[in-house]
Parts: sequence; C-alpha cells; structure tokens
Amino acid sequence: MKKILVVDDAELNRELLYDILKDNYIVETATNGAEALELLREYHQEISAILLDLRMPKMDGFAVIEEMRQNDWIQRIPILIISSEYAIEIENHCFQLGVSDFIHKPFESSLVINRVKNAIKLFSYKNQLEQKVEEQAKTLEKQYQIIQKQAKQLREAKPFNLLMMEFRSAILEVETKLKVLNAEFSQEYNRNPFESIKSRLKSPESIYEKLERKGFPVTLESIRDNLTDVAGVRVICSFPDDIYRLAELFSKQDDIIVIKRKDYIKNPKVNGYRSLHLILDVPIFLSHGKKYMKVEIQFRTIAMDFWASLEHKLKYKKTVEDTDEIVNQLKACADSIEQLDYQMQEIRNKIDHSREY
Repeated sequence: MKKILVVDDAELNRELLYDILKDNYIVETATNGAEALELLREYHQEISAILLDLRMPKMDGFAVIEEMRQNDWIQRIPILIISSEYAIEIENHCFQLGVSDFIHKPFESSLVINRVKNAIKLFSYKNQLEQKVEEQAKTLEKQYQIIQKQAKQLREAKPFNLLMMEFRSAILEVETKLKVLNAEFSQEYNRNPFESIKSRLKSPESIYEKLERKGFPVTLESIRDNLTDVAGVRVICSFPDDIYRLAELFSKQDDIIVIKRKDYIKNPKVNGYRSLHLILDVPIFLSHGKKYMKVEIQFRTIAMDFWASLEHKLKYKKTVEDTDEIVNQLKACADSIEQLDYQMQEIRNKIDHSREY
C-alpha cells in the first residue's frame, strides 16, 4: 500500500482523515510542520502524497511547502491543502507554489478519497513522463555523440573528402551553366531570369544522420547511391514563369539527366511550402574522365524563399508558444504570397507588352 502523510494540529481532523484513508493507504500523521519535515526527511522516497493544514503552531503549512520546494520533494510528492475556507487569493497563491489540490472541511469521504487518488495518479504519470523524457534526452545525446564521432571519421577520411570534392565540382558546373543562361538572357531580353544563386554541401553530420535515419549503410557507395541532396543549389527568381522557363532550358541541355522533378508550386505541401525541385545527374570532368554526380536544384521566387526561411526557423523554435496558430498564419501567408507572385508577374507582362508598341 502507498504511504501518505496527514499534517494537522487538530486531532479530530487527523482522526477523521485517518479513518477515511486507512483502508487504501498507510497513513502517517504529524501535528505540525516541524514533525512533518522530520518524517519527510526520513520517508520522502516512500510518501506518495501529503495532506497539509496551512495554519499550525511552530511551523505553518507555507513553511513546509517552501522546505519541500528547496529539497525538490514538491516535484515528486503531491500536496493537498486541508482548509475550511474558500478564499480565492489563498488558493491561487497555493497553486502558484505548486500545490495539487484542496480538501475542504467538513470532509466528504468520497471526495477525499478521489482527490487523493487523482493527485497520486497524476503525479505518477508526470514522473513517468519526466523519466521518459530524461531517458530520451540521454539517448539523443548519445546518438549526437555517435554522429559527431562518425562525422569526424568521415571528415578525416581521404576517400570521403574526394567524394565531397566531386559534389563541389558538380555544384560549380551547375552554377556555371546557370550564369551562362543568365548572361544570355541579359543580352537577348535585357533582363535576368534569376536574382541570386545559393549553394551548399551537406555536412558530414547531416550525411551520417540521414543515412542512419533512412536505414542505409554509412559508406561512400551508399552516399552516392541513396542521397540526392548532398549537393544543393537554390535559384531565386523574380517571377513564377521565370522558374519554369529556366528549369526547362536547364533540363534540355544534352549533358544533363533529370532524375526526378517535384513541383511544389503547382502542388504545394500541406503547410504551404512552394518550390520547384529538380534532382539531376550533372557531369564533372576529372583527370581520369567524366563522372555524373547528383545535384538537387530548388527554384523559388523571392517571396517563396522569404516564406520558406521563416517556416524553417519555426521548425527549430521548440519554445515558441501558440505554434498551431502560427502554422495556420504561415499557411495563409503562403497563399497570399502566391497571389502576390502572379499579380507582380501580370504587372511585368503589361509593362513588357507596352514596350512592344
């Protein structure tokens, strides 16, 4: 049976609570706060709940609560206040201190039993959850250490660095092809099809983590065969039709192989994300011959990229309040941005049309 502690200077209250609870719990009693703390110091690991009067000689209930807070007992033992008053200010103050519930006089047996049972059960669930969270945190920390160790080994391995050099070379090939197209458009149409190019090479930590998560072996062959986003290029365009025109021109080059095309502009993700993704095989030319490397290109408008940056930050802000509301607002913003993109494109078309006359 679980052990509970009843602390009240009134003998009648102690006897009544003892009679109500004795069939379900081992009931310890104390006549004041000082006695209660002596029992807590000895049995705090065994006590499942404490029923505590606030007004007592020598040491009152508030002093007991403070001592329990300082010893972290309040994190594990629920406190139920014995009270004959219904003072809102006192109850609010007690709840702010960490009290679980109140038991009001005169005592109603069924209410006392249920309040004690519920308080113990809730604290048990809370403690189990905290233990699981702590265990998961330790597991994640252990996994992080493993990832760091494996990433360090990858980073120091010459074959891995050679592979990364090949991916970097593929990024350079893509950037060069895009810059050539940009220069041509500048001469032919007096404008540029894109505003900027951003590129990145996946870190060893990210590579190892993704291979592990997907269940693939951590080998050079596995990186080459199973990961399509080690080399990434993001192309920021002014208008949606520039995205499709540029993607089509790029894909039609005879040395480029399109492996996969994912159109999140015409088919946005549920959260509102929009972008055109191309996964390509891009040739690089090394001293020992030509080799194809995978590169992922993402085409976005300026507005799409702005939205995606904010949404990405939200994913990693775990302490942000009202997350659901923010997600809904971001979705609404994504829809507004789509309308704005096409409105701006229409304005540009009207300006271009007027120039022809």
